[in-house]
Amino acid sequence: MDRVYEMPEEPNVDPISSLEEDVIRGANPRFTFPFGILFSTFLYCGEAASALYMVRIYRKNSETYWMAYTFSFFMFSSIMVQLTLIFVHRDLAKDKPLSLFMHLILLGPVIRCLEAMIKYLTLWKKEGQEEPYVSLTRKKMLINGEEVLIEWEVGHSIRTLAMHRNAYKRMSQIQAFLGSVPQLTYQLYVTLISAEVPLGRVVLMVFSLISVTYGATLCNMLAIQIKYDEYKIRLGPLEVLCITIWRTLEITSRLLILVLFSATLKLKAVPFLLLNFLIILFEPWVKFWRSGAQMPNNIEKNFSQVGTLVVLISITVLYAGINFSCWSALQLKLADRDLVEKGQNWGHMGLHYSVRLVENVIMVLVFKFFGVKVLLNYCHSLIALQLIIAYLISIGFMLLFFQYLHPLRSLFTHNIVDYLHCVCCHRHPRGRVENLEPSFDAEARQSVV
Repeated sequence: MDRVYEMPEEPNVDPISSLEEDVIRGANPRFTFPFGILFSTFLYCGEAASALYMVRIYRKNSETYWMAYTFSFFMFSSIMVQLTLIFVHRDLAKDKPLSLFMHLILLGPVIRCLEAMIKYLTLWKKEGQEEPYVSLTRKKMLINGEEVLIEWEVGHSIRTLAMHRNAYKRMSQIQAFLGSVPQLTYQLYVTLISAEVPLGRVVLMVFSLISVTYGATLCNMLAIQIKYDEYKIRLGPLEVLCITIWRTLEITSRLLILVLFSATLKLKAVPFLLLNFLIILFEPWVKFWRSGAQMPNNIEKNFSQVGTLVVLISITVLYAGINFSCWSALQLKLADRDLVEKGQNWGHMGLHYSVRLVENVIMVLVFKFFGVKVLLNYCHSLIALQLIIAYLISIGFMLLFFQYLHPLRSLFTHNIVDYLHCVCCHRHPRGRVENLEPSFDAEARQSVV
């Protein structure tokens, strides 16, 4: 949620002519305090401590299954977090025994946070001094509706701090969707069937919910950065607030529906949920095999075929984990060089939310007609209605963001209203085509507003 560095709204430097296009020399980047790194580390430590505390309580009460599942979810996400940080920082090729040891005891995020804070304090003390090692970076920006190319110098220390930020953003997603989502779902399920709400479990569920919401918000931001890698992107407070509300309502309603459905059918719900997850997991691989493409070899130059396959499997597991609870905001494409579909695929988004809405309605109806009384003085019909309404409201906030608040909405060839008009009014294609005949330049810059 934090920016790596900031730039002024309008650079006050004359443009520099190049062979192809004009380049504006931007101001030197200013580093900001790494709030995101501290927050991610706090969430990791808080969720780990509360999970281990609940493991101790379950063991003391001889609740073996609850203890085993709670500990398994904690261990799996923690190991994936360590591997993510090691992969991003390329520690296996460096001589850093202390960092590797801290990762081995599952405290890698703590030592990385200390490294980032030391780097920030070093930059703060040397503020105003020129760094001996700099590199040039070029990004496009939309200034007053015009697309300009901006070039600025980035020092080695600022680039290192930016690498820490990017690593923690990816770590937060791993923790959220491979650890916090199953942990939160399972603890809610245990609460329903036991009819007890101990304080330790409440703390664990609160940390998990915050982690999931934060990870889903970062997922949207990273998706925008990946799709529009050539552009310098700014997200204001209103945009972040809209994304947060959208993701909070979407995830909480989805997970509550899954918990109520599981509490109703118990073991009979496992095949349905497992089949749902496996379909999402194998969908990118089926498309990859049908395309006949070869295994991408640009993930890491030092990786073998086995290493590349392991990374791709990890990416698809994360992709399936995200789509199981909310929309991933990206479509995985293993046959592509960048591994993602960079086009704005409204059809993929519409299909995801349509299928999820039908699933949620079916699971809510199962709970309504076959569920036992899980909440005292609260009717099933009202619970079902509230959950479906919450999910529909989240879809409304999603449409609001893409229609009015997306930072690069002027680059959309067609917006949400155009897509909905084509879907709902497909019987009158001729009239719609006649209305969509502006020139190519005007169409490429059509505003979504």
